[in-house]
Formats: sequence, structure tokens, C-alpha cells
Amino acid sequence: MAQHGKKFTDAAKRYDRMAFHTPTEAVDLVKSLAPAKFDETVELAVRLGVDPRKADQMVRGTVALPSGTGTDVRVAVFATGEAATAARDAGADFVGGDDLAAQVEGGMMDFDVAIATPDLMAQVAKLGRALGPRGLMPNPKTGTVTTDVGKAVTEFKGGRVEYRTERQGANVHVPIGKASFGADSLLSNFRAVVEELQRVKPASAKGRYFKRVAVSSTMGPGVKVDPNRLRPDPTAPVA
Repeated sequence: MAQHGKKFTDAAKRYDRMAFHTPTEAVDLVKSLAPAKFDETVELAVRLGVDPRKADQMVRGTVALPSGTGTDVRVAVFATGEAATAARDAGADFVGGDDLAAQVEGGMMDFDVAIATPDLMAQVAKLGRALGPRGLMPNPKTGTVTTDVGKAVTEFKGGRVEYRTERQGANVHVPIGKASFGADSLLSNFRAVVEELQRVKPASAKGRYFKRVAVSSTMGPGVKVDPNRLRPDPTAPVA
């Protein structure tokens, strides 16, 4: 931990932590400041001007990252019959009905995304204590409760990620790639997330929508992004 602390401190000294940057500047900085020897994940954090305690201001969904995540996403699918076959053909890591539910109930959590067909949701709902706290409960709003499980598996394996406002705040955290990605790839993912968050802006949200924006790597310091310069065209208005 001491070594990591020193690397973090050294990285933080190499730039002005209070300064605001364009997305391009922020991505370049984060790549240069990533201190770890492994390929760190780059994450976008956004503070939205919503009240997540109000049902009509909960921001949640999925977004396809055009450049992918750079991560091997492990997918579990609760399905039987033809749907189970489609899930396996699409590359799902775990597929099953009662048997998969029993494994999860027994503590098997070796997956990053859980998908279910609607007919098995009553069974999956019983796993709420295991899946809920980890954000793995299938939900129609995120496309993880579907009859087309093959398509869902392909999309999540290919770079579709989930986003949601935290219960205790209005923050959204979304991985946008790896530090080894080219700047253009990270920027395309960055903009895909920003555009998606803008698209789902609640009608009841008042005032500034994008309040605070930052980009960071797994072990590196956060770099602030100017909320007024999120788009390629800095003159384009931000809600």
C-alpha cells in the first residue's frame, strides 16, 4: 500500500488537481498519470443534477461503448430450453435454471452481468440478497431481462455497460476502457456515455444537469473535466 501511495502522490504532483480540462486533455492526462504496472481501467464519474430518491429522477440504463471495454465480461444467463441454447451459442459463461440458481445461492458469483428470461424472474428474484448488493439483479430497464438472451449476451460481451445513479447520491460511474487504449478510443467511449446520459435526462430535473465530471484510472488521481466542454464543439450548450 505504501508503494501505491507514493505512486499516487507522485502522479498527483504532475498536474493541477483543481484545474478543469477538455475531454481530450483529461484523457491524455489520465493515460500519462496511470501509475500501475497492470493495464488500469479508465472510469468516467459524473455528478448529475437529479434527486435519485425520486422515482422519476432515477437515471439508469445501458450504453454500448463503440471501442469496447477492454475487459473480458463474464455473463451468467438464467434460461432454459431454446433460450439456454441461444445463450450458450452467444458465448455465455454460465447458463441454467434451477441448477444455476442453486450455484448462486451457494455463493458462486464468478460473473459480471446476469441476464434472465422473463419466465425465470420469479425464481431469480429469490436471489435478491446475493445479486442485489452487487448490482447484478436482472432488470428490464437495463436489457438484462429479455427473451432475446443471445443478443443480450453478444452486446454485453462486446462492450455494453450498465449505468445508474447511486442511491446515496447522484453520481454515475462508468468504465470507458483501459489505459492502454488510444486516446481516440477512450474519447469515443466518453462521448457515447455523455450522449446517453443527456438522452435519458429526466424531464423533472431542474437546473444544471452535468454538475461535476471527472476521469481517472484504477490507481491514478482524478482529472476534472469542464462540464461546459463535454462535446466536441465547445460552443454547444450543455443542459
